[in-house]
Amino acid sequence: MTRKRTSAGRKPAAKQSESAQSAAKYADTIHVGDCVEMMNAMPADSVDMVFADPPYNLQLAGDLHRPDNSRVDGVDEDWDRFADFRVYDDFTQAWLAAARRILKPNGTLWVIGSYHNIFRVGSQLQDLGYWILNDIVWRKSNPMPNFRGRRFTNAHETLIWAAKDKDAKYRFNYEAMKSLNDDLQMRSDWTIPLCTGGERLKNKDGKKAHPTQKPEALLYRTILAATEPGDVVLDPFFGTGTTGAVARMLDRRYIGLERDEEYAELARERLAGIEPLAEPEMLSTPAKREQPRIPFGWVVERGLLKAGQTLTDQRRRHTARVRADGTLASADFKGSIHQVGAHVQKAPACNGWQFWHVELGNELVPIDLFRQQIRAELH
Repeated sequence: MTRKRTSAGRKPAAKQSESAQSAAKYADTIHVGDCVEMMNAMPADSVDMVFADPPYNLQLAGDLHRPDNSRVDGVDEDWDRFADFRVYDDFTQAWLAAARRILKPNGTLWVIGSYHNIFRVGSQLQDLGYWILNDIVWRKSNPMPNFRGRRFTNAHETLIWAAKDKDAKYRFNYEAMKSLNDDLQMRSDWTIPLCTGGERLKNKDGKKAHPTQKPEALLYRTILAATEPGDVVLDPFFGTGTTGAVARMLDRRYIGLERDEEYAELARERLAGIEPLAEPEMLSTPAKREQPRIPFGWVVERGLLKAGQTLTDQRRRHTARVRADGTLASADFKGSIHQVGAHVQKAPACNGWQFWHVELGNELVPIDLFRQQIRAELH
């Protein structure tokens, strides 16, 4: 469905569902208050993605110091304190249930945590009907050392990616993730540094404004993986606005829920300086199944390859000749580019576009080059 876009590079849209229209009044705004109450007031089935970085319930006992006796600036805010596990579980159940209600049927939830809380969160979301798609290991390339030397250094956090239920036709931008990873299939272990340097927001005293600010690169990957331009991304624990910042960069709409007015104000200042790219076509990677089908015969009839021309595989082990009707002929078999490719390899199937190559000058190139050329012309 085409979604209504704002004036910042967005186009008018077709008619939206009533819930999507109602959710639009919440979008691109930071709302201060209790996240459960605010989500319960929103229309059901109205947001495309939820990214949640809830309190970890670290339960730290006393200060933590470095070997030189300097104090580690950890998480000791009131929002991370819970009386016991039962209180934390009740809180988790409440916000997860509220988030599931407002997710669209094919929307997804991302939640991040550490060993302190992520297993309890995972159990709760399964009990509520969410369907886990992946657990992602965020491997920190620059983790904080374990100063006491009594445990392994905590060098990772875990993200759970879940659909609203097991039958959901959720969005996964596979091609975008593969392209982002140098044309290799994206794995579930991500090496990304902690938020440092100029990206780390500072308060008026020059100290870090939020103890658990996440790196933009982490949000970039999750939002690009599971949404498309114009989608609405909600963060119930908005903090200093990393989710909103990246959503705006990628031409998605955001809804920020935050109970601390100081964090909300920092986030507003941060977001005011971000403009989405004015060329939305640069922000999406169409799935191959969504691209127009191009028959090999179109390549032949347009003269990009000629009848009688010889094709070979990349290692030059097999050959076949192009026929005028858009089929191929090997020494003992005739058929489509896929059928002949499978036959010469004695394989059950073959992607002929990638298997067959042709000599162009001094270079051997896949015939898929011509398919992409025709698609570009059609577009």
